[in-house]
Amino acid sequence: MAERVQQPPAKRLCCRPGYNATCRQGQRAGGTPCGGSGATQSGSSKTQSPESLLDIAARKVAEKWPFQRVEERFERIPEPVQRRIVYWSFPRSEREICMYSSFNTGGEEIGSSGENSDETRLPFRRGIALLESGCVDNVLQVGFHLSGTVREPATPSEPELVCSVSVSFDRCKITAVTCSCGNKDIFYCAHVVALSLYRVRKPEQVKLRLPISETLFQMNRDQLQKFVQYLITVHHTKVLPTAQKLADEILSQNSEINQVHGAPDPTAGASVDDENCWHLDEEQVQEQVKLFLSQGGYHGSGKQLNLLFSKVREMLKMRDSNGARMLTLITDQFMGDPRLALWRQQGTTMTDKYRQLWDELGALWMCIVLNPHCKMEQKSFWLRQLRRWNSVDVCPLEDGNHGSELTNLTNALPQGPRGNPDRTVFTRAIEACDLHWQDTHLQHIITEDLYTNYCYRDNHDSSLFDSRSWPLWHEHVPTACARVDALRSHGYPREALRLAIAIVSTLRRQQQKQLEFFRNRKKELLHRGMTSVTNLEGWVGHPLDPIGTLFSTLMETGRGHEEGAAAALDFSGSVGSVKRTERPLFPAQRFLEEGESFVSLAVETALIGLGQQRAMPDGLYAQEKVCRNEEQLLAKLQEVELDDTLVKIFCKQAVFLLEAGPYSGLGEVLYRESVPMHTFAKYLFTSLLPHDAPLAYKVALRAMRLPVLESTAPSGDLSHPHHIVSVVPNRYPRWFTLSHIESQQCELASTMLTAAKGDARKLEKVLESIQNNIHSSSHIFKLAQDAFKIATLMDNLPDITLLKVSLELGLQVMRMTLSTLNWRRREMVRWLVTCATEVGVYALDSIMQSWYTLFTPTEATSIVATTVMSNSTILRLRLDCHQEENLANSARTLALQCAMKDPQNCALSALTLCEKDRLLAFETAYQIVLDAAATGMSYTQLFTIARYMEHRGYPMRAYKLATLAMAHLNLSYNQDTHPAINDVLWACALSHSLGKNELAAVIPLVVKSVKCATVLSDILRRCTLTTPGMVALHSRRNSGKLMSLDKAPLRQLLDATIGAYINTTHSRLTHISPRHYSEFIEFLSKARETFLMAHDGHIQFTQFIDNLKQIYKGKKKLMMLVRERFG
Repeated sequence: MAERVQQPPAKRLCCRPGYNATCRQGQRAGGTPCGGSGATQSGSSKTQSPESLLDIAARKVAEKWPFQRVEERFERIPEPVQRRIVYWSFPRSEREICMYSSFNTGGEEIGSSGENSDETRLPFRRGIALLESGCVDNVLQVGFHLSGTVREPATPSEPELVCSVSVSFDRCKITAVTCSCGNKDIFYCAHVVALSLYRVRKPEQVKLRLPISETLFQMNRDQLQKFVQYLITVHHTKVLPTAQKLADEILSQNSEINQVHGAPDPTAGASVDDENCWHLDEEQVQEQVKLFLSQGGYHGSGKQLNLLFSKVREMLKMRDSNGARMLTLITDQFMGDPRLALWRQQGTTMTDKYRQLWDELGALWMCIVLNPHCKMEQKSFWLRQLRRWNSVDVCPLEDGNHGSELTNLTNALPQGPRGNPDRTVFTRAIEACDLHWQDTHLQHIITEDLYTNYCYRDNHDSSLFDSRSWPLWHEHVPTACARVDALRSHGYPREALRLAIAIVSTLRRQQQKQLEFFRNRKKELLHRGMTSVTNLEGWVGHPLDPIGTLFSTLMETGRGHEEGAAAALDFSGSVGSVKRTERPLFPAQRFLEEGESFVSLAVETALIGLGQQRAMPDGLYAQEKVCRNEEQLLAKLQEVELDDTLVKIFCKQAVFLLEAGPYSGLGEVLYRESVPMHTFAKYLFTSLLPHDAPLAYKVALRAMRLPVLESTAPSGDLSHPHHIVSVVPNRYPRWFTLSHIESQQCELASTMLTAAKGDARKLEKVLESIQNNIHSSSHIFKLAQDAFKIATLMDNLPDITLLKVSLELGLQVMRMTLSTLNWRRREMVRWLVTCATEVGVYALDSIMQSWYTLFTPTEATSIVATTVMSNSTILRLRLDCHQEENLANSARTLALQCAMKDPQNCALSALTLCEKDRLLAFETAYQIVLDAAATGMSYTQLFTIARYMEHRGYPMRAYKLATLAMAHLNLSYNQDTHPAINDVLWACALSHSLGKNELAAVIPLVVKSVKCATVLSDILRRCTLTTPGMVALHSRRNSGKLMSLDKAPLRQLLDATIGAYINTTHSRLTHISPRHYSEFIEFLSKARETFLMAHDGHIQFTQFIDNLKQIYKGKKKLMMLVRERFG
């Protein structure tokens, strides 16, 4: 907090008109210890004397009355009475001091020394340490003002510091603090804490004086003059100018100071008009919140803001009016956050953590306006504030949207709670201002432990009581639970508990009535297929968190009862006036059934809320909140250890949820846009499985549904296993959390698969459920992998039934992804073959027989058939020769079928797979290639297969395919780096090696397909090095004659090469640049070598050069280079 060294201005003026000063002269003006006559010293001895009537009366007056009212009421107040009132006016509880000096509070912190380093840095902890170290001195209480010095011991880095501290107080509350340390923080500094605790713990060591005005009244004129002069002398450097100014004003008859009756006294206590509240530095609250908001990207800032919200709740629980003041200051800073306007302008949403802070802000305002003892003027003031904030354009909306994110969706919705786009985080608090606590039935519920129908025998309204005559409370459930939260927050735990029990009793009765209603109209509802939506606004994920509130209220009470609830609940009364009673701590237990506890009631409440069928809200944040709220509630449930009583509750609720029709998320009638039950059902399944396995599976299988991804069941279709009802026809909702929901569905299925291992019947049902309800191939593939791992987990024989389930799921994945792009497709295919191998040879044969429904031709040949025929697979299957041959035949048949369907991609694989059956299968595959060569296969594919044929010892077949490939090829003059060049060279070499006839047949194809001069010259050169056909397959040379360049087929190739050089030269000269001149000259040099291979080549080349000089004489520099090289 910002602690100012100067004294705060005096609150009121003090005077004694008509007071007889002489009666006070000579009376004792000195001080007496605070714990003087009549003071009760707690703990001074085991036996204590009864309090005096003076102390009792003075304590009550000190707690409730401002001192000015006491002075006005009585003309003369005896000094002993004044002393006792002043004594009892200082706070006597350390809890409030702790609350205003640290984030962490609680009984365990008061008066104890913490070991945690973070805790020791808290002002409250440091203040205790200073006090216990004897660092507090010169403590003096003058009226309602406490002062002293606190010495901060020296440290290696800091010298000793002596701080002057002063504290003003009124009606047991510290109303102002100052400290010379200059620290600025929301909380009291350690020095203020040390001085305050000194007064609380050691009142007998503090000298007490009456307010300074009382002391001055006892002085005569000479004494007053001496007092003033000494005061000025001691502090002349500080007060002399002020003293002279005041003297001038007092001596001036017309001065303002002489127009006022009396004079201010900072030690005289509060005036009647002063608000009685603890000191809170509003400026520092605003500065700190603004600082935390400016650091919005850091985790620590959000943590600090949450701690501030916790501080507000703590203040509310202590019934401290600063709770509302502090929240107002925080809200003003939140509303002034510049990011709100920026996000609104950009159309982006705020971060999730920041959004949660706004939620807490709205929830706290709900608690404040629902304070059962707030005054109407307070509520009116808060309502005006809330409306002012609510009217600001950038005020965040309750669902986290800015109104434009889901325009098309909200327009399609019927008018109602979901269709209103303008509900801000403050809307519910504004609406709650209209609520009151004056209902007679409600007042009886929260104030009477023995309130039953027997007290009102003339009341036959069954809606007020259940069949056991226990009270019910019918109100919008979130609103009713907001009342419970408000009661808890304002320090009324017993009242909150009574109302919570009444609400839960109402929920139980409502559940029973819904079950009876559905049973009576089941046929009609199932036949009609359309009913009204029971819950557009769900309880789990609701902004007011009704189920979480009920659960926490009941659980805290239950655990408190077990671990000493007296301490937990004994703080509901005023500080210092609470008396422990001998009556039972929880009379409300009479509203529990036999064997039931608050914990079991809390668990049942959570199950009811989680199982409620409710519509998925619109908007990303609202949907994420549903998931997060559900997971938080389940996490709390998992902390509860299940006993026999809780197991019975689980079974009872599971049956209710299965039979409750449209009111339950596990009922038979399910709305298309209902929040899925997967996460909840997984918890139910694991909890019920050891106790009632059939019920557990029934719940989990029913919960597997995800109707939002299914088509709407036609009305009256009784053959459909689950009747799916659409809330808004023909609208596909934007489920932003769908991927998370599908993963939860997958987790539920995986849990069931694990549990059902070894039980063929259960596995069959789980498999059927997965196939019917899971629509994501990636999730089904994950389940298939999970099942495979579980089935093969042990070292012994695998679970064949679970392996078959795994295979079935894998086959479904293959069918789902066959015609869609999936980056994991190859991984899926390989895994399926592995799984089928584990199942057995018949599974492999089956997938090969029906390959066209599972795989593409490429996958079937390159992965499936190849893996099946691999040695590792044969060894894994332990097949005999007959089985191995049958499997190979199936693989070859598959390969041929794939080659016929997709020869371009499968022909080579088919040839490879059919090698061992050369008489039939291999020949068939080769013929398929020949048939496809003329239609769809590219030269690259044909060259690849041709090279394969040569490698396998089929040169003539390779030659045939090479000639077919050449017919598809076309190389232009400038494609001298084309990847097909190597294939062309290889084809020519193959033809040359086979003989003159083969070479003569291929050269016309080369001349027709290749226009690139360098490639043609390379082929020509190679053909002239050896005799055709004279290089046998085993590289033995023959001394035959070389082929003549003047005769066919080389003459044709030579002419084509020379022509290609001529054409390429003219083409290059058309757009040549000087930087390419040297490269061009080298090109002409290679051309000359080819020209000279002809018998008249020299003449042809000379004529060619002369033509270039004539045609391109404008390129003087280039032609000069040509002359230098070629003449």
